Amino acid sequence: MSRRLRLGMVGGGEGAFIGAVHRLAARLDDRWELVAGAFSRDAERGRRSAAALHVAPDRAYADAAQMAQAEAARADRVDAVAIVTPNASHHAIARVFLGAGIHVICDKPLTTRLEDARDLQRAVAESGCIFALTHNYTGYPMVRQARAMVADGALGAVRVVQVEYPQDWLATPIETTGQKQAAWRLDPAQAGPAGSLGDLGTHAHNIAEFVTGLRVDSVAAQLTAFVPGRRVDDDAQVMLRFAGGARGMLWSSQVAPGNENALRLRVFGEAGALEWAQEHPNQLRFTPLSEAPRILARGGAGLSAAAAHATRIPAGHPEGYIEGFAQLYRDVAEQITARLEGRAADAAALLVPGVGDGVRGVAFVAACVESGRRDGAWVGLCIR
Repeated sequence: MSRRLRLGMVGGGEGAFIGAVHRLAARLDDRWELVAGAFSRDAERGRRSAAALHVAPDRAYADAAQMAQAEAARADRVDAVAIVTPNASHHAIARVFLGAGIHVICDKPLTTRLEDARDLQRAVAESGCIFALTHNYTGYPMVRQARAMVADGALGAVRVVQVEYPQDWLATPIETTGQKQAAWRLDPAQAGPAGSLGDLGTHAHNIAEFVTGLRVDSVAAQLTAFVPGRRVDDDAQVMLRFAGGARGMLWSSQVAPGNENALRLRVFGEAGALEWAQEHPNQLRFTPLSEAPRILARGGAGLSAAAAHATRIPAGHPEGYIEGFAQLYRDVAEQITARLEGRAADAAALLVPGVGDGVRGVAFVAACVESGRRDGAWVGLCIR
């Protein structure tokens, strides 16, 4: 390519958290340039955000619909749009850009309603556009290493999967103090019917399926709002049944003191086990049955091609959260560039979660919410 890919963004204006993360990630490998956006529902805030991000005034839009229409008509239109708004708005925004033939990079979860998720899946198929869902932990080298090892049979048949994602930042009712990030995440009108489950549990569910290649087919869930007055859960404890017979447990919490971003995955097979922790992302613990544990390090010798593809710097130099996001942006850039150049994309760049993964995530949340309403009864995931 003789140019960077052109990126637009909806949401992510001043005061937002995840928009800045996406922008940093997009720039890390120098494959993208932010050129357009509808950064806020507040017109003045949107204009200020565009100016601060060096976006030309004529490409700072009032809303997603105006942006999609105007960009679709330009010779130098955006190659893709990043959607970094609260969950409930993803469906409508993605729909309008897919209708304009513009590729979409959407923050997770896909939507808040299963019928909307299915509608987006149909819209992606009809448009022929690339749709990426930023479950960023799938971009970590040692997560991709774990996936490769499971697929290669290093663990034998998987029997048990345990995954957890606890935090402690919502242990007190900070949403009542004007804390913006807490307020929208605990508002069912914006976040959907689940709190910690939708915010963190969807990551845990996704990484469990990504690494093992297995699919959760039913759940038994207890969803609890421990802090008085909350309308969505701040703690979720879920038993999992996987297609094929494996069993598991998933815990997500935002009221667990001593935990910051403690995503952890453990996979136990008939011949060995793997363990990975997000707060120590450059190491993967592998224990063959009846042998001493082995610590595999990012950038080390003997790792899979998938791990090498997602590694930028030598071992001993930490890579983490931003790089995980950046890997997805780099892989999407390769997919789009391959289309523009009329060639097949590098196979290593095809591990980015897509709309189908998003539908599974929404179905997982819906099944857990239903199970919680039925006092932990087993509920099957309704994918189709």
